Amino acid sequence: MLVPQAEPFTVLLAEDDDGHADLVMEQLRDAGVGNPITRFRDGQELVDFLLPAGGAPWDQPCLLLLDINMPRLDGIAVLKRLKADPAARAIPVIMLTTTDDPCEVAACYRLGCNLYITKPVGFDAFAETLKRLGQFLQILQVVRP
Repeated sequence: MLVPQAEPFTVLLAEDDDGHADLVMEQLRDAGVGNPITRFRDGQELVDFLLPAGGAPWDQPCLLLLDINMPRLDGIAVLKRLKADPAARAIPVIMLTTTDDPCEVAACYRLGCNLYITKPVGFDAFAETLKRLGQFLQILQVVRP
């Protein structure tokens, strides 16, 4: 039996808030994450990249950090689209959002997210959370979708 090999992966960050996006990228770099990071400002931009109309879907190893509250297409809608698509359903999705409503958390897990992280309100707590996330990403193994 052929076992898929883990490969270096790209971190896809879907975050509409410039300050949060900059902080996430900075803290992941400070934590030692050397993976490429590609940022998307809304859910539609991300879906268009991963599942382009009339084009081949993204087939490189990646992991998605997904905010919920975004314009055009929110994170819940993105999660539904990705997990319903055979070409994208294997992409690991980490919800990284300020939304801490237990119903939203449960809905994301039901839809197939792999991890749900609530962004702490305070800067220091948020930075520490991102540092730990960065440490986690360094040991994570991802295969091609």
